[in-house]
Amino acid sequence: MNSARRRILLAGGTAMLATSLSACGTILYPERKGQRNGRIDPSIAILDGIGLLLFLVPGVIAFAVDFSNGTIYLPGTQTSDASDDNIQTAQFKGELTEEKLDTAWNETYGDAKPFEVSQLERYPIRNQSDISSLIGHLSAWNYARG
Repeated sequence: MNSARRRILLAGGTAMLATSLSACGTILYPERKGQRNGRIDPSIAILDGIGLLLFLVPGVIAFAVDFSNGTIYLPGTQTSDASDDNIQTAQFKGELTEEKLDTAWNETYGDAKPFEVSQLERYPIRNQSDISSLIGHLSAWNYARG
């Protein structure tokens, strides 16, 4: 085998290996790792599809890696298993104190809360549908943080 042909085969093999191991979404958006579902990002699907057209096995691997890592999904589009009807809310009059939160948690779940008030973050909620979208957004952000 001559030297030029060997180099071409080596370059082609390296390109196929790099394509199969890299998966477009995992390289371009590593912060998306851990998302479980949502709307598929068309740009990542197209790039993985190009890999599928050019090299069958590496393209399949790219799709598999992006789906398993969750990097093929757009952030903030994760669907929730809970409908708006299943979300429990508690309204507090005046300032939210630790005692009020303890009482509400105990009445709702029947045991002590598994967190400290200092760990909480507050977000403004205008209506019930804001809760579902906020939960999906925060879930995607939390998975991206790792």
